[in-house]
Amino acid sequence: MNKHLYGIDFGTTNSALSIFDEASQQIIATITVPSLIYFPQEAIPGEKNYVVGEQAITGYLADGMKGRFIKSIKQILSRSSFIETRIHNKRYNAADLVALILKDLKAKADELLGYDCQKAVIGRPVFFDDNDPAKDTLAHTRLTKAAQLAGFGEVRFQFEPIGAAFAYERTITKQEKVLVADLGGGTTDFTFLILDPEQAGNKDRKRDNMASGGIYIGGDSFDSAFMWDRGTPYFGKNTLYEATPGKVLTVPVSLFANICSWDQMNFFNGLRIRKDMENYYHYSKNDPKFKNLITLIDNNLGYSVFQSIERTKIELSKQELSAFAYSNMEIEIEEEISLAQYNGIIAKDVAKIAAYLDEFLASNNINPAEIDSLFLTGGTSLVKGVQALFKERFPQVPVNSGDNFTSVAKGLAYSGYLFDD
Repeated sequence: MNKHLYGIDFGTTNSALSIFDEASQQIIATITVPSLIYFPQEAIPGEKNYVVGEQAITGYLADGMKGRFIKSIKQILSRSSFIETRIHNKRYNAADLVALILKDLKAKADELLGYDCQKAVIGRPVFFDDNDPAKDTLAHTRLTKAAQLAGFGEVRFQFEPIGAAFAYERTITKQEKVLVADLGGGTTDFTFLILDPEQAGNKDRKRDNMASGGIYIGGDSFDSAFMWDRGTPYFGKNTLYEATPGKVLTVPVSLFANICSWDQMNFFNGLRIRKDMENYYHYSKNDPKFKNLITLIDNNLGYSVFQSIERTKIELSKQELSAFAYSNMEIEIEEEISLAQYNGIIAKDVAKIAAYLDEFLASNNINPAEIDSLFLTGGTSLVKGVQALFKERFPQVPVNSGDNFTSVAKGLAYSGYLFDD
């Protein structure tokens, strides 16, 4: 009889699925996809009319960046203001959109196994939207519904940093008290727990988890801060307009806050906003930088701009200088960014993570001296400013890391004990 379970890390930026063979107690494969969906501009009757992951990027670029390109879907799970969006005359709520990515992962894994696997441990952040019980319940309900829509009949949920910890546990040789930090695109989560290689696979791990917490800040927050500081001036943030003679005003900054957040940019296409932008453009005497904003929205260029921001962030995790460069449809950006400048841009968000970390340690009575090791995972853990934070806070504690993009999924796959509740 086939007996497998899937460990699924549905992430803001990337998602991963690990296939666990319960007989051999081994992970036999791990699949990763970017958490992206693309709906072509023209729907074909009777066809699927959407693609996921790398195919979403390919399709979006091949179609001249038309259609609907959706990123960072995880961030809308906790937002009661998001009810649904209409694409190709079909309504999609939050669970529907998440289910498309989960279904894609499941189909790929089922094809490898040769049967329909119904069993999954799905990761979730400690808090979907800071410590707000109502939002957390809403997000958890939506994620549960998405799993059902994707075809999973048996589902359990595990905190993502605990999943990361269980992956790390398979690499150590003795018992350790470990502080795990899972720094993803949308959230930063912490867990303090006892790991012991002799306990790996044990059915009762509840006593080993001593504290968990999280904050709603991640790599997307850094990208938004960068877009606000360095990107929006190229899209007319400081544009002046004269609607009445002699009265010169600055275009409302709320327009530019919208283009700094992916989940808002996805749905930033209302007729009223479009009319307002046309008026501002007219009364600014056709300011070329404000024209860039109209071009950005009309041509759905947000993803390609944020790709440039992401490249800058990645390069600055390896070197001292990078170029923030973008050239498309008369939008021209070319600016050198130093690591010091980048650290200044993200300083407020890093400070918030640091403040929450201090609060987490204090509220759970964790003495830094009792921490044997740190385990950092998630793509945002590669950012130099983040690494500096942990080195400064814990100068004597060894810092470890695994595969920053698959550690959580693998650890979730090791969490089969949750089905014995």
